[in-house]
Amino acid sequence: MIDHFGLTVADYQASRDFYDAVLATLGYKRLQEFEIPGGMIAGYGDGKPDFWVQAGGRCTGKLHIAFAAKSRADVDAFYRTALDAGARDNGAPDVREIYHPNYYGAFVFDPDGHNIEAVCHAPA
Repeated sequence: MIDHFGLTVADYQASRDFYDAVLATLGYKRLQEFEIPGGMIAGYGDGKPDFWVQAGGRCTGKLHIAFAAKSRADVDAFYRTALDAGARDNGAPDVREIYHPNYYGAFVFDPDGHNIEAVCHAPA
């Protein structure tokens, strides 16, 4: 349903560095970066940019973004890397049966305070 999405951030460099680190744990990388009116923009994905981070100021409101992980080990790596990169904990890696029996996710707050998740739906 969704082709791509993006958000504006308060500190482009800090957010770019954060997403460079944490998305690499899930097999995604920065595929594009260029200047647009108002600042820089970076696109992340696997094959094509699906997620964009753009200078321009913190988005208002609270956002929740969940990135697909191929394995539970990738979720664990995402969480550790995010905390090492300065994220705040919002839920350590664990099964969350409230969603379904194989839902394994971890949650952190990114540099702008958005709830960022890595989730794997595969059985253990």
